[in-house]
Amino acid sequence: MAEHHSGPVETGASMDYAEHEKTYSFFLGAAKYGTMFCATLLIAMAAGFFTSAGFFSALLLLIILNVLGFFMLR
Repeated sequence: MAEHHSGPVETGASMDYAEHEKTYSFFLGAAKYGTMFCATLLIAMAAGFFTSAGFFSALLLLIILNVLGFFMLR
């Protein structure tokens, strides 16, 4: 589809750099905390499935590891 530009394509549109920085900062935070959650989930699942800890102990471990990870990554 054809895009309608108000000026020449070479000059490009004006950029909102503050909004770009906010978006990038959000992306980095989501990637950091999302990775932490996946890692703690895998640890808790391993504790729940491969030991005699059980579901509730693994859930408690998941919560504790997420809280510790949140404070360590801040």
